[in-house]
Amino acid sequence: MNCPDCDAGLLGGGVVNGVQMYPTLRQVVLDCTDARTLAEFYRELLGLQYRPGDEPPSAGEPDPRGQDWLVLRDRSGRPSVAFQQVAHLPEPSWPEGPYPQMLHLDLTVPTVADLDAQHARAVRLGARLLQDRSTDPEEPLRIYADLAGHPFCIFVADAPTA
Repeated sequence: MNCPDCDAGLLGGGVVNGVQMYPTLRQVVLDCTDARTLAEFYRELLGLQYRPGDEPPSAGEPDPRGQDWLVLRDRSGRPSVAFQQVAHLPEPSWPEGPYPQMLHLDLTVPTVADLDAQHARAVRLGARLLQDRSTDPEEPLRIYADLAGHPFCIFVADAPTA
């Protein structure tokens, strides 16, 4: 295999000329019709903890976050898996059938310059740009489809703290 980046020891990160060579996988995001229930399942199954503010409310209290977006972190505080609530989602008929399983990946870079560099790389590798929010002042991002049509995002985020 001829891989100059491999030879230079740059796989899985690395900075060359001030530009991060590869995006970092931040978390896996699962679409679901009941974010709180699915988050609780994975929290228990994997021993994860909620991102501060995403914890379940007291009994009888409203749960607006549980009806939208929840994040579970590993014990060191790194995002691990997130849950995005949608109105309708057919149950996947894995391994075959009319509804294949789907998920999307969130990839991060530390700066807008890195976002732009990774955009060029992603398009060069065959990704299709679906949405460009790179000028968003709170969370610059771009959403792409991979070669099979699966969506993924690259956005600017601080590195998680340990």
